[in-house]
Amino acid sequence: MQFETYYDYRIESFKARVYSGKNALANLPAEIKRQKARRAFIICGRSVSRKTPLINDLRKLLGDVLVGVYDEMGKDTPLADCEAARDAARDAKADLLIGVGGGSVVQGARITAILMAESGPLESLITQYPAEGPAISARLLAPKLPIINVLTNPTSAQNRGGSPAKYQGRRIEFFDPKTRPVALFWDPEALATMPASQLHTSAAALYWRVTLDMGYVRATPLSVINRRGMFTLIRDAIRCLDTDDIGARMDMCVATFLQNREGDDGGARVPNWAGRFGYALSAAIINLHDEAGQGESRAAITQTLVRKLGYRDPVALCNIAETLEVWKQGDPVAEAPERVAVAMGAEFKRLGMPMNLTELGIPKSSAPTLLQNSLTSFNADPKREFRHHQDELRAVLEACW
Repeated sequence: MQFETYYDYRIESFKARVYSGKNALANLPAEIKRQKARRAFIICGRSVSRKTPLINDLRKLLGDVLVGVYDEMGKDTPLADCEAARDAARDAKADLLIGVGGGSVVQGARITAILMAESGPLESLITQYPAEGPAISARLLAPKLPIINVLTNPTSAQNRGGSPAKYQGRRIEFFDPKTRPVALFWDPEALATMPASQLHTSAAALYWRVTLDMGYVRATPLSVINRRGMFTLIRDAIRCLDTDDIGARMDMCVATFLQNREGDDGGARVPNWAGRFGYALSAAIINLHDEAGQGESRAAITQTLVRKLGYRDPVALCNIAETLEVWKQGDPVAEAPERVAVAMGAEFKRLGMPMNLTELGIPKSSAPTLLQNSLTSFNADPKREFRHHQDELRAVLEACW
């Protein structure tokens, strides 16, 4: 791989305990006590509450310490659900929140904590995108309730401070480092409650991320270690998802945890255009179309984006292709995007993902709205570069059908 190692960086350590392995959840009462909390409140989705025994098991485990459950958190974290969770947690006089689920739920728990603590109109709480200049992240200063996350689905959202929500067909963004969880639980029995079909969706999204992140051209030593480790864990795990080996799900928890540690350890965002626009566009798709999943939306656009935008980042695409073992030093640089597209498409097909937006069922009439909503994504485009390349991005998007 061709990249520069740099040593000018800052490492931030955020305190959080991780309980992993058999009977990990037995430590939950002690962790709540360690937080000096007496009134824990669970936030989860309907499936985990009504189709698995997990929430009833937690009721028995926590006893009177559990003062309420909100089990209506929907896919992709609708803001209305977060507001309902806020009201329920306030009524219960909660002093600690427990997110039980995957990305939508743990994001919802963070937003719930923000809405419980902060006042003012919605616009004052979310990231703003002025007509000119970079995005502006709101400063949320009020203390927040401690949060514990119990994963049923491996997700990179598990230990972050930022949270997107679905609002009026678009994505809005909250950020507050005080909403990072104080503890994470990776319990095999909790992880086993996730249906294989939903796990495939998560695996496709994770594979997309770790693969495109291998296109780094500058990295700290810790970033190199993390990214290579994450890629190996996810690549091997997705080939074992349909077996009885719970280790694949546990490894995905480790990999998603490392994704966030990599940023804390001085790593910078990987700036290749296929990955950046793919992140923003997939978010626009799932917020506009409820039926689309994150893994499906990323799979449906990736091959086209790599083919159409790969020329912008030739070294990055060669590094990705080399990681995928479809390119080696001395091969034509111009062939790297096509080889990456084919190799990634094969893995997505293995997971049962759609190959384009037609297969995903997205109408082409959505294209203008999807493009517009892709122009406001802090993680993908904090400097607002996409605005100046709308003609090219429009053509790339239209080719995704």
